Amino acid sequence: MSNPQTRTLTEGSTARALAVVSAPMSLGILAVISIGLADAYFLGQLGQGPLAAVGFIFPVTTAITSLSIGLSAGANAVLSQSIGRARSNNAVQRAALQAIGLGTLLAAAVAAMLWLAYPTAFALMGADEEVLGHIGAYIPIWCASFPFLAAMMVGNAAFRAHGDGMRAAAIMVLAAIVNIGLDPILIFGLGPLPAFDVAGAAWATLVARALAMALALTWAWRRGLIGSCGNPLTDLARNTRELVKVGAPAAFSNAINPAGMALVTAAVATLGQAYVAGFGAATRVQALAIVPLLALSAGIGPVVGQNWGADKQDRARQALRQTFLICAAYGLLAGAGLFLFASPIAATIASGEEATRHAALYLKVVGWSLGGYGILVTANAAMNARSRALWSMSLSLARIVAIYLPLAWLGVWAFGYIGILGAAVIANLLAICGAVIATRATGLLRFKMGRLAWPARVASSG
Repeated sequence: MSNPQTRTLTEGSTARALAVVSAPMSLGILAVISIGLADAYFLGQLGQGPLAAVGFIFPVTTAITSLSIGLSAGANAVLSQSIGRARSNNAVQRAALQAIGLGTLLAAAVAAMLWLAYPTAFALMGADEEVLGHIGAYIPIWCASFPFLAAMMVGNAAFRAHGDGMRAAAIMVLAAIVNIGLDPILIFGLGPLPAFDVAGAAWATLVARALAMALALTWAWRRGLIGSCGNPLTDLARNTRELVKVGAPAAFSNAINPAGMALVTAAVATLGQAYVAGFGAATRVQALAIVPLLALSAGIGPVVGQNWGADKQDRARQALRQTFLICAAYGLLAGAGLFLFASPIAATIASGEEATRHAALYLKVVGWSLGGYGILVTANAAMNARSRALWSMSLSLARIVAIYLPLAWLGVWAFGYIGILGAAVIANLLAICGAVIATRATGLLRFKMGRLAWPARVASSG
């Protein structure tokens, strides 16, 4: 028997099905990204050193966070396809519970490894002694918060798989409100409470994630989205295989971009600390600008998963075409807005005149290519939901390893800072071609491509 809380995404308008999940997720993702912006704003008031530390920390912690995003993608694929196939509600509940348990255990293991490795890792990235001191105050506390985040993210995947983007977004908003509210109190101190400086931002994150996890799991349990259903180990091996089949490459796929950004940050560091501060500030503004694109990627997953599971592939293809068109249109709009208002935006988030100038230049140049990145992430989400996560991983890997990183290092050597910005633009635009080829090859798009149709034959034989 199906869960009465499930919203079917296999009937009616595909645009409406996308909006049901994506619209509220825009608010949720905006709230989460605003945490990084708030951290940068408050820590920037402590000086350029703490702000530069955030520039080093942000891509690394984002890469590590991709483990939870990948497990969330795996859980969404398993659960949404199971719902589309009309599997029993007990089986879906158990799969969700097992995914949360697996995600929490893996997150704890990864957090422990980061705790041990961070001094060496950040030193190799080019952080100087002052910046390393700030990083050391932040990272251990952040590591303690990571298992809470993983449990919350996988729990949210259960809501989205059932077509409930509203509750998933509400949990993310709660985490952001608590985090941002605690930031100034713990960073600067209040009354008898001492100032924790950089460590205060990490403590705010820990408290917020713990509260959000508690709400997500309680809410999901009471609504019947997770449960033990007798023996909680029933089908554990099969569900784990399915989760890992999608989750492992999806985690790697999501980690590729921030990991690549960490290596690009190392290239920026060769130019000086002010460049790192400006580059880091600009990438956090960029993260805010692509919120609607990330929301579309959150929405396309459940739509593709449920419809593919229900053997309604044409609806899945139609939804993906719509997301590509929206990404292209929004990309042009965002590019124009960032070009016009780059300077005042950069002045708000960056610390110092030189860092502000570098941040503004990034927004003016790279902003025009964000639509290409949106097409990439929505294609990846659709392929993950289609259980073709190796394709999404390969697409992300090609963009970073074959295009962005080589061009960024060549660019900084030949042209300085503008060379790095040009590399980002080229990588985002070429991602459009890669996304079209990959989704055509995995059956998510259908049209004639001439000689470029060869990936379809490779996919069908794999």
